[in-house]
Amino acid sequence: MKALKKMINIALTGFLSWNLIGCGAQKDTEQRYAWPLGTSSPEDTVTQIYAEKFADTVYELSDGSMKIQVYPNSVLGGDRELLESCSDGDIPFVVQNTAPQVTFMKDIAVFDMPCVYDDIEDVRNAIDDQEFMDRIGKVYHQGGYELLGYADQGFRVMSTNRKVTSIDDFKNQKIRTMENSFHMDFWKQLGANPTPMTFSEVYIGLQQGTIDAQENPYEVIVSNKLYEQQDYVIETNHLPHLISLIVSDEFMQTLTKEQQEIIRQAADIAKDYAREKSDERIAGRIDIIEQSGTEVVPLDEQTMEAVREKCKPVYEKIEKTVDPKLVEAYQHVQ
Repeated sequence: MKALKKMINIALTGFLSWNLIGCGAQKDTEQRYAWPLGTSSPEDTVTQIYAEKFADTVYELSDGSMKIQVYPNSVLGGDRELLESCSDGDIPFVVQNTAPQVTFMKDIAVFDMPCVYDDIEDVRNAIDDQEFMDRIGKVYHQGGYELLGYADQGFRVMSTNRKVTSIDDFKNQKIRTMENSFHMDFWKQLGANPTPMTFSEVYIGLQQGTIDAQENPYEVIVSNKLYEQQDYVIETNHLPHLISLIVSDEFMQTLTKEQQEIIRQAADIAKDYAREKSDERIAGRIDIIEQSGTEVVPLDEQTMEAVREKCKPVYEKIEKTVDPKLVEAYQHVQ
């Protein structure tokens, strides 16, 4: 924790130094701003693309008077620490997957409802819908944040050494999941054996046979070379892998109306850009997987219908946890 605080202080010191230099360099004493943005993801990811595009656009729209410095690779802390620091106002901006946010804001579990959509454009239309954004925005406000938007890395898919062509093929597969009860319940309903595991141990776990399978978006499967230890990638498309851009609510209130508008406008531009890049990268990553000899297996409609039927108890459990109106708004596109 001391090391984390030290890194945050270094980031804030950089902000103040740049701020003072900017002020001293201009005769009209126009104030310049540089704020830290933290992520837990590596540089070569859509998360980084999203964060950098947002930072660059803020700089451009403000004619250089507002600057954001991106800190990837958990330099300012892991997902939990970033959320806590953002809520406290120590780190103004955070870009991260929605899954870790459920611990802090239970209604974010609306995104853990499996197989709601099978087209990523339908997901995007659903979360961009004004009614849904108003409702989910209130959830973030209650947590101390303002939601600026969602990009994504497409859907999460399964990689395994056993070919899946029917609902029975999921049975008894030991699959690594995040430590999320809804995710684990989904795989249990399919007959698999979900096993929470630290992500850094997944490659070795697959290599040594400790686990049979895992689930992640294509981006993660390729960037961590998980396909090297798997014969198949099964297009379960069970959950969208959403990436949120949030800002400290307390921090946002310190900005002028003009600065707030720049932040929100830049966030919209960055969201669209990141989604476009995600689509491009997924196609490229599928090529990498197939060229390696690992087979990509789409599931037929009969199997997907069986999956949706099996996971109904997960819907019911989430509906008891999440605001019913939020659930309804999320499914509004259907």
